[in-house]
Amino acid sequence: MSIKPDSELYSIPIKWIPSSISFQRYVNILTTTSLPTYIKNSLIVATTTTLICIIIGSMAAYSLARLDIRGKKIILSLVLAISMFPAISIVSPLFLILRDFGLLNSYLGLIIPYTTFALPLTIFILTSFFRTIPFELEEAARVDGATYFQAFIKIILPLVTPGMFTTAILVFIRSWNEYLFALTFNMSDSMRTVPVGLTMFQGEFAVPWGDISAATIIVTIPLIIGVLIFQRRIISGLTAGSVKG
Repeated sequence: MSIKPDSELYSIPIKWIPSSISFQRYVNILTTTSLPTYIKNSLIVATTTTLICIIIGSMAAYSLARLDIRGKKIILSLVLAISMFPAISIVSPLFLILRDFGLLNSYLGLIIPYTTFALPLTIFILTSFFRTIPFELEEAARVDGATYFQAFIKIILPLVTPGMFTTAILVFIRSWNEYLFALTFNMSDSMRTVPVGLTMFQGEFAVPWGDISAATIIVTIPLIIGVLIFQRRIISGLTAGSVKG
């Protein structure tokens, strides 16, 4: 639809192959709308959320999976329980809190709630990856005088890199596609993210399906590029622990 002439968008029967191809809609979307700003905002929020979740989540998952902590099963259960809260049930309290702290229409106003919901998922997924690493490797490092933190950074962390990439992609996509919080907390056009921005593509008398299609393709490109770049690590992470030998 994004490369079809307007006259063929609603033709009956449907013309699957357009009579002429035009990329003018892509040019118009990038030059006459706020889509580049929406993409920038989504990249900043999603990337920051992902980095925070991976850094904090990896350390928390390591502690829950490999350290002798009393009540760690209860802690992990509480982490999962937090992720089960429906977002719609806490929108109003979060709005009031962010308003009182002056965080509405800001990146931080989205990063904080995004991290709150994505971090439990990150911890849960990474915990399963850390459990697949043989404990003998860590014990050998401890015998050689390494601290728990040194063993985590130099030995365990490199072994779970595929799992971390997989988790990072999941968190990034979740943050990139989130709509409810972005719509409620960032009302300024300059701070809107991609999902909210796409809903603003409305014509006066008709829905501009061609423009919406072009915008949808444009905002999908960063996700496709990220998956293609890290596809080997993602596949390794998805299959880690599936075969024991």
